[in-house]
Amino acid sequence: MSTTPTAALSEAGVSIWLDDLSRQRLATGDLERLIAERDVVGVTTNPTIFAGALSNGAAYADQLHHLAVGGVDVDEAVFEITTDDVRAASDVFRPVFDRSGGFDGRVSIEVAPDLAHDTAGTIASAKQLWAKVDRPNAMIKIPATVEGLDAIRDTIAAGISVNVTLIFSLERYRQVIESYLAGLEQAKAAGIDLSTIHSVASFFVSRVDTEIDKRLEAIGTDEALALKSKAGVANAQLAYELFEQAFATERATALLEAGANRQRPLWASTGVKDPALPDTLYVTQLVAPGVVNTMPEKTLEATFDHGEITGDTVTGSYAAAGEVLDALANAGVDYDDVTALLEREGVEKFIVSWNELLGTVREALEAAR
Repeated sequence: MSTTPTAALSEAGVSIWLDDLSRQRLATGDLERLIAERDVVGVTTNPTIFAGALSNGAAYADQLHHLAVGGVDVDEAVFEITTDDVRAASDVFRPVFDRSGGFDGRVSIEVAPDLAHDTAGTIASAKQLWAKVDRPNAMIKIPATVEGLDAIRDTIAAGISVNVTLIFSLERYRQVIESYLAGLEQAKAAGIDLSTIHSVASFFVSRVDTEIDKRLEAIGTDEALALKSKAGVANAQLAYELFEQAFATERATALLEAGANRQRPLWASTGVKDPALPDTLYVTQLVAPGVVNTMPEKTLEATFDHGEITGDTVTGSYAAAGEVLDALANAGVDYDDVTALLEREGVEKFIVSWNELLGTVREALEAAR
């Protein structure tokens, strides 16, 4: 019997990844504690996380001084600092990686967000990050923009493990899976060992509810208000159905038989934005075999404290989830407009965070000089 909700979640087939990283966590042994006590088996990062870490980061003072003395520019300094953190975290998670046969123990680092609409630049950055971190359990995050789709394919084809981020719509998720399979086929043709390539597809949850709930409130009918806070979970449940279907095709099966891995769905944006909702909603309602849930620490602690894990809450939910999306359309919510807006905003928010990160490092370098 599981002794904690996070252990029960792991036993149900969900890999718990922490959506946070800082040098303080590394220096204090906090990551090891979360592995031992909270069943954490991976880490994701993004520009916002690094901006927060650096803005509060006395732990970075020595390295910033060293970089300043060395005369490096701000872009190079950010590259050195973030890849150092990801390399160190990868070493912490290496035992998990080895135990799980490469499925977990993963640490993700994102290409610069201002490359989101630059296919060639994204590919070059992904290869540079992969070489610099130089750990088999790293993952390179690439946003699922239109321009990102070809970059995902070519990065996978080069034998690099990829965390595809900022997925909001089912149609874009289909395209992401297509890019993954095409990349695997190219890697196979090039003689690359497919078993070494891993990927997750980060499907965002709470942001969908935030935007759709705002629109439902504006509509204001009883029927519309009854649909509040249902879209995010329903959308993710249908994504899992898509995952099951896509990796049961002849094309995918042939690749799996050649040693390839399924591209696992990853639930991102799982911190509840609406305080009226249960704080573990996007954990307990999205339990399914072979998925990842990357949680901010607040959500992780809430799950550990009082999460009610009742087994698989996804498979078998597809008809009801489809009815939710149909009802939203009937109420006047434009799903395609919502998901396109969220993708644009997601890129824009990361660019803002990236610029904040650059500004923080620039000030620190100037002060150290």
